[in-house]
Amino acid sequence: MPAPTLTPHDTAHDAAHDAAARLRAAIGKLSRATRPTAAATELGLTPTATSVLLTVVREGPIGLSQIADAEDLNPTMLSRVVADLGEAGLVARRSDPSDARAAIVDATAAGRRLRDRMRRERTDALNVVLNELPTADRRRLQAALPVLESLAESLRDRRR
Repeated sequence: MPAPTLTPHDTAHDAAHDAAARLRAAIGKLSRATRPTAAATELGLTPTATSVLLTVVREGPIGLSQIADAEDLNPTMLSRVVADLGEAGLVARRSDPSDARAAIVDATAAGRRLRDRMRRERTDALNVVLNELPTADRRRLQAALPVLESLAESLRDRRR
């Protein structure tokens, strides 16, 4: 049996699929490479605790169930992480005034300062590598930023 021939449509579809896979992989690698920070390491924060803290700073005050959904964590693990963050003075947990059985978590000033420091460290680390790129590559990346930002917004909107 002869091999099937690809139509221009098939080839375009394969190229788009390949581009999406490469983009996803590159974003994942960038994210993992910038994830560790001296600020989080100094406090002994795990990647999970760091992620929970960033969610609380971004979304807080926020209920425990909402954090569990956002972080895909089981309630036992989440309670432990929130307790650790509370002991470190990074979040405060209180009863939900509308439901005494539920808890609300909010970032403390120290938690927000830590988030800001981690952001600076991640941006600085990326800047070091960006500055080593040829000028033409930096310009292409800058030109692509509006498209990447729009793509991120579209994906976020679809998940809501």
